[in-house]
Amino acid sequence: MMNRHQIRAAAFQTLFMLNANSDAELPLAYQQVLQLMAQSDDEQPVPAYLEQLVTGVQAQQAQLDEIITAHLKKGWSLQRLSQTDLIILRIALYEMKNVADVPQKASVNEAIELAKQFSDDKSRRFINGLLSQVLTEEQAASEQ
Repeated sequence: MMNRHQIRAAAFQTLFMLNANSDAELPLAYQQVLQLMAQSDDEQPVPAYLEQLVTGVQAQQAQLDEIITAHLKKGWSLQRLSQTDLIILRIALYEMKNVADVPQKASVNEAIELAKQFSDDKSRRFINGLLSQVLTEEQAASEQ
């Protein structure tokens, strides 16, 4: 049984794979990632939360990208971001906006952990800064 952190890592890898190869089929992408993580050639059951994250991010990508774009420094665009950072941000924002049983701060912390695992220190700081800004705005809006 995978924990939520492992599922987020699998979601990142699945979305990264699909982003790199638009012809990739989702069920096959899930299996490749899950078999790699399990270090097994056997077919792996796809956790429901993995499907929720991957299909949710795909379905809401335009809205998620709008949020990211609104929080970029002047003169920056999504195209300037690394695919790694962009996918991590999309997963975290999707979770923050759509998964009620995950505290928003936990989504931010998990994104930072994914950045440590798949990116670098500079990316980790950037992701933390952008998500913290979104979090602060959401908290201010909910208090009004």
